Amino acid sequence: MTSSTGAPGTDAGRRERKKAQTRRSLVAAARHLFLQHGYDDVTVAQIAAEADTAVTTLFKHFPHGKEALVFGDTPDEDERARSLETAVAGTGSLTAALEALRVFFRSRGLFQDDASPDEHRLLALIVSTPQLRVYARRQWESCESRLAAALAAEAGRVADDPDLRALARYVLQIPDLAADDADPRGTLDAVVDRLAAGWAPRD
Repeated sequence: MTSSTGAPGTDAGRRERKKAQTRRSLVAAARHLFLQHGYDDVTVAQIAAEADTAVTTLFKHFPHGKEALVFGDTPDEDERARSLETAVAGTGSLTAALEALRVFFRSRGLFQDDASPDEHRLLALIVSTPQLRVYARRQWESCESRLAAALAAEAGRVADDPDLRALARYVLQIPDLAADDADPRGTLDAVVDRLAAGWAPRD
């Protein structure tokens, strides 16, 4: 009897690998076309053709269409929220949690030191395209309640503490704020330092 657990070698496992490969092909095709022609001048039909698949398949994997394809190999909302929770887990104070979030952001997106030329071009495309800028901002904003709860757990406060909801909101706005600056890391450090100075007495 064939297992349906998704383990390697099973039918389910092969299906999952095929889905993952299709997603990677669609993301690669979309990014290639976006960087070559610009975001607004590329259609989903062109992306599907470039990836040698159907438009219906594209929307099956990326229901939000073109915007989602730009961010296709980044974590989904749940994974993003979990990664933020993991970053602050065990820090034991707001000051330490903010320092952990500084480290977390430094390894991502426009803050990372080792981005490839194509990654830099993709980030520039996101920053310069209003529709993508809004999409990226909403991805971070969707994590606000879970980050606030994680900060509250470290500070020994209630999960819906408005003070910590405000802190979570400020933290999650840093990527969008820094996107316009020549030195995104400098902006990250300046904002985290300011937030730490403001919230440290409340630990």
